[in-house]
Formats: sequence, C-alpha cells, structure tokens
Amino acid sequence: MRELKILAVVVALTLITYWGVEPFAHSQMHPHVAPADFTFSDVQEDIKDIKALQGDAANGETLVTSNCTACHSIVVKGFPAVMDNVSSAAAYGVTPPDLSSAGKLYNADYLAAFIKNPAKASKVSHKFVEGRVHPMPAYDWMQPQEVADMVAFLKSIAPKEMTNKEVFSDACQRCHSIKYADMKAKTMAAFTPNADIKHYMGKLPPDLSQFIRSRGHEYLETFVNDPEKNLEGTAMPRVGLNEEAQKQVISYLEDIGDSKKSQREELGPKFLIYLVIFAIFGFLWKASKWRDVH
Repeated sequence: MRELKILAVVVALTLITYWGVEPFAHSQMHPHVAPADFTFSDVQEDIKDIKALQGDAANGETLVTSNCTACHSIVVKGFPAVMDNVSSAAAYGVTPPDLSSAGKLYNADYLAAFIKNPAKASKVSHKFVEGRVHPMPAYDWMQPQEVADMVAFLKSIAPKEMTNKEVFSDACQRCHSIKYADMKAKTMAAFTPNADIKHYMGKLPPDLSQFIRSRGHEYLETFVNDPEKNLEGTAMPRVGLNEEAQKQVISYLEDIGDSKKSQREELGPKFLIYLVIFAIFGFLWKASKWRDVH
C-alpha cells in the first residue's frame, strides 16, 4: 500500500508540473491563430459587385484566352505553354500555373479577388514596394461582369475529380519540391529552377517531404490557408485553395511524409493494453513475494 501511495504522489506531482508548464511553453512556441477561413472574408468587400452577377462562361473564355494565354497555358482548351519552365521562370520569377484546374482548386471568391489585384488577394503587397511589381498585372480596370465571366469559364473547364498528387502538383509544385515522392526519377522537383525561385521569394522554398512530421496537421491547415497567420511578413503567398483542395494537399503530404501513420496509430492501443496487463501481473507478483514481509 505504501508503494501505491508513493506512486500516486509521483504521478500527481508529474501531472501538476506538466499541465503547469507545457501549455505555457506551447503557447509561446505555437501561438494560437484563428482557424482556416475558407470564405476568404477579407476579400468580400472588394468583390461584392462581382458576386451579385451571373458569370457567362462563353464570354469568359474569350476574355481569358485573349488576356491570360500570353503567360498561362490552358492545356484542356488546347493552349500549351508559350515558354518552357526555365524560360518562363527567368521571365517572371516563378513558373506561371496552367489554368486548366484553377476552377477546381481555388475558391471562386478568391479567384475573382486575385484577378482584380493579385498582390492584395495573395497577401504579398509587402513584397512589391519601391518599384517592384507583381509578375501578374492587376485587372482592376475590368468591369465586374467581365471578372465574373472569367471565373465562370475557369470553373466550367475544371476537372470533376483530381488525385491528391495532381492537386499538390498544380497547387504547390511551381515553388516546392517533394523529393521523397520520387527519389529516382525526380519528377516531383519544383517546376521553377532554384536560382529563379530564390531570387523571386527571397529564399529557397523548403522541400515539403517531411513537413507533415515537422509542422503537424494543425499548423499546415492554417498555414496553407493563410501563411501570414503563422509567419508574418512571409514571402509565401496565400494560394487561395478551397477546403477540398487543401485537404487533398495535406493528405498527399501525409502519404509521402508519414506513410506509416495508420499502422502507428493501430499499434498504440495494443501497446497500452499490454502495459496495463503487464502492470497488473507485476503488481500481483510483487504482492505474492512481499506478503510475508508486510
């Protein structure tokens, strides 16, 4: 009985110390941030005149193909890239994305705000000062109906389904590599050459192979949605993924960087049950050996 009392005291002191220190340490190392905002509430005022309109995809096709294909490819509509990745990266700082899947990946409100003012919508205005300009020009001179039409067109050509890898590739691979996904062929290297993306971003974007392990699910859910929440002044733009696309990106990072997660979680309860059974047998054995002494 005395040993049980000692154990109870040790456990109590350990828990008091842990719960007294750990939350404070966590709050300093990982400050709380607001959850992901998939309504992109901060752009609503800028696009309220656009949201009230019904987009015309046919007119939007004319507008997109005449204004965007000088830089962007739209493979599903037969518009290949004007330049290869190396040339386009040298020209713009980063390889422009193919627009075939934009309507599937990105929130419609964000797309409208991005077309009007890409630097403001992606929260990188702080990068483009003292004469520096965003590689994509702002189309705030367009009529609200025209922007609505462009968004409608992008949504009309978007694929219905995409794999996690395809979503990651279209949403993230222009800047980020994920080398552990294909070590031999190196097909998951960033589309933009290192020298160009480093100059454009100010530093080389990290390889994301192990980010799910080093940062964790909760951090990535808020960071991908709005990097500024976790890292003020970061060079990474807000990408504008909708909730479904963001889940697919994080799932892909988990598939590559934490492929044994399900096995590990399955083993956990079994190991705890083993410890409980072992503790019971240990206590009974100790009691039988020390019964005469007590």
